[in-house]
Amino acid sequence: MGSKERILRLKKETKEKILEAAYLIVKEEGWNGLSMRKIADRIEYTAPIIYEYYSNKEAILKALTVKGFICLDGQLAMVQEKIEDPTEQLETLWMEFWRFAFENKELYQVMFGVEISCCRHGLSEAESPRNRFINAIMKVMEDKNPSEDLVREKYFTFFSVIHGLISVNLVGAGLPSSLNDQILKDAINGIIKSISD
Repeated sequence: MGSKERILRLKKETKEKILEAAYLIVKEEGWNGLSMRKIADRIEYTAPIIYEYYSNKEAILKALTVKGFICLDGQLAMVQEKIEDPTEQLETLWMEFWRFAFENKELYQVMFGVEISCCRHGLSEAESPRNRFINAIMKVMEDKNPSEDLVREKYFTFFSVIHGLISVNLVGAGLPSSLNDQILKDAINGIIKSISD
């Protein structure tokens, strides 16, 4: 490997190391506990070196948001590949979205602005997961020949209900697991029924 390739690889590894440190700090202390100084201390670099890779804390939040959407999209893609039936696929995609939110609480918070400023506006990575849902909804409604506006409306209906329930659980004390599961399934099935009848 030439020196140019080695330098590029080291830069990429350092950027990843910074993001990993930031994410660990957030998992331990919450988003309010994140600072450039703490990241530098965690990876044993000086703060000015961190600024060479990320101009400010918002740049780190944006990078973590991108990482979150790439991860979410990858998980949704795996679900989509396994299930042929459009209705079952749509339900399973939303269940996977739900699972992702709780397994990746801190990423979800920054991706969707739960108790922290959201950085997803203008990110192409944010489009891929949404497009998976829109395409799945389109397949369920295919017989009705729906307009793009109607399909987007149904997507936002799903998103509003499911994101709302996730937010209630992330911000507050949450609901008992059995009640959450019942509300989630009722909501998903109710909306699917409304678009497939």
